[in-house]
Amino acid sequence: MSTVNPEPLWRPDPQRIAKAQVTRFHAWAAEHHGAPAEGGYPALHRWSVDELETFWKAVTEWFDVRFSTPYARVLGDRSMPGAAWFPGATLNYAEHALRAAATRPDEPALLHVDESHEPRPVTWSELRRQVGSLAAELRALGVRPGDRVSGYLPNIPQAVVALLATAAVGGVWTSCAPDFGARSVLDRFQQVEPVVLFAVDGYRYGGKQHDRRDVVAELRSELPTLRAVVHIPLLGTEAPEGALEWSALTAADHDPVFEQVPFAHPLWVLYSSGTTGLPKAIVQSQGGILVEHLKQLGLHCDLGPEDRFFWYTSTGWMMWNFLVSGLLTGTTIVLYDGSPGHPDTGAQWRVAERTGATLYGTSAAYVMACRKAGVHPARDFDLSRVQCVATTGSPLPPDGFRWLHDEVRADVWIASVSGGTDVCSCFAGAVPTLPVYTGELQAPGLGTDLQSWDPSGHPVVDEVGELVVTNPMPSMPVHFWNDPDGSRYHDSYFDTYPGVWRHGDWITVTSRGSVVIHGRSDSTLNRQGVRMGSADIYEVVERLPEIKESLVIGIEQPDGGYWMPLFVHLAPGAVLDDALLGRIKRAIREQLSPRHVPDEVIEVPGVPHTLTGKRIEVPVKRLLQGTPLEKAVNPGSIDNLDLLHFYEELARKRA
Repeated sequence: MSTVNPEPLWRPDPQRIAKAQVTRFHAWAAEHHGAPAEGGYPALHRWSVDELETFWKAVTEWFDVRFSTPYARVLGDRSMPGAAWFPGATLNYAEHALRAAATRPDEPALLHVDESHEPRPVTWSELRRQVGSLAAELRALGVRPGDRVSGYLPNIPQAVVALLATAAVGGVWTSCAPDFGARSVLDRFQQVEPVVLFAVDGYRYGGKQHDRRDVVAELRSELPTLRAVVHIPLLGTEAPEGALEWSALTAADHDPVFEQVPFAHPLWVLYSSGTTGLPKAIVQSQGGILVEHLKQLGLHCDLGPEDRFFWYTSTGWMMWNFLVSGLLTGTTIVLYDGSPGHPDTGAQWRVAERTGATLYGTSAAYVMACRKAGVHPARDFDLSRVQCVATTGSPLPPDGFRWLHDEVRADVWIASVSGGTDVCSCFAGAVPTLPVYTGELQAPGLGTDLQSWDPSGHPVVDEVGELVVTNPMPSMPVHFWNDPDGSRYHDSYFDTYPGVWRHGDWITVTSRGSVVIHGRSDSTLNRQGVRMGSADIYEVVERLPEIKESLVIGIEQPDGGYWMPLFVHLAPGAVLDDALLGRIKRAIREQLSPRHVPDEVIEVPGVPHTLTGKRIEVPVKRLLQGTPLEKAVNPGSIDNLDLLHFYEELARKRA
């Protein structure tokens, strides 16, 4: 993947730069906090990491964060792990999320869309009223600060209300999407022992109804800490015995009472994909998420009261939590509950059109699927309000950048972003005032000292290295659940470079300051010392129309050799004959590197993914190295466990 793009694909026009909130923030920070007045974004970024405490103080002032008790200093302890942000301060996340109700009560806070693609609004005043009613009922049920409240819910307004009501009382929210099976949900919820469960009776997806009452019954029986179950009749069924009705809990007209909690008080628990063991239960704080998301959504995504923010996501992915935080900037958020490809591949573009989305976020995989399916967004939909198309989940290949530029609009801002569940934010990505280069993320985020390091811990530029962050970010986990001595947290990020966050991605930081993501460093392909990310291989191979999806694994052999198979899931009607084999190998040899031509190309019935859609490379590698299935992978974290038997059988034959 070249980092030498002579010309940008897109440049923001002077009017966009002048209007951008980050431009106005920069001028204000220069006047009030000593930021450099000249030098544009690179100078602002350098200042934000060199003067970390001043920068975050400026963020809280710019966004008018309401501290009900003041903080002693911005950063009480800088060490990682264990940084102590804004010690002494108290606040409430939900209070900030509902502030727009005071000034714009009758405008939509939420637009809810199902597979009919007809948006239904929930106003700011109605959202605030429902949160007030539900928060009072949670308190009446005995929910106290620190108690966990869980949701088995699709991307619907009730999920947002339940999260905000939980935060209002100081509870700790956690959620899973209803396409997760009982075992997957229990692997997550049993760790945190929730006292309340909000659950739907089922959901609609791909034009079909999916009844989940049996799963909910199993959750109830296997979660002994539950004091209450709240029934949300999405499919219109009666509440099961002993369950409370959603409508009864949200009927009252109460002003919300916002519990003022310490800055580091837990807001929610997110989960790692859990492909090789129990998912990590990642705890993030009310204050840390509040200030990080204000910075990310307000300054980087340039969102405000005039905007409509649509990201295709589910409640089992951190992007849902990120989407809900759009409320912090007074933005109308779009909740789409349905299949990304129903009734056709263009579904998400239709939702963007009908909701008037100004920022539309999706996965890189969806963009590439649209390209392959011959979707023409600008021809078939009115996307005139879309200012930015953002992608995450995996690196967006250069072809994806070019396709968005050609098929949406030449002046659309393409924001490929990369971060992680671990921080519920982005390390690098969107900057509204910088150019976009094909295949590259625009820049590291403000306050984020992102670097690429070689194995001995030296920063490298224009070379592939490990993604590290050398200073604390407010949204880094306050801890993992059930990790009393912090060892699991430490070993997840800080075991390679002491005191420095190593994320597990290969990246290149270019000499112009942009960032290229090459894929996970723990599944890196290392042939004769030349390292390459799997994403680079997928980009080249999946351009071929016969290849639906691929999976590449590099395995160190006991004799010192290296076996690198490429698994291909073929498009309907395609055949893996000598001609296709030759084209696959030639494409990799000519476009990437002759060293990374696979040793074998093997047709497979499908590529396994985590429940959040990531290809599972490391567990397949372990299977191929002879690790038993039950030790190589957590079965509840995989979308189609049957697919793994193919790789298991292959390992047996090779042994």
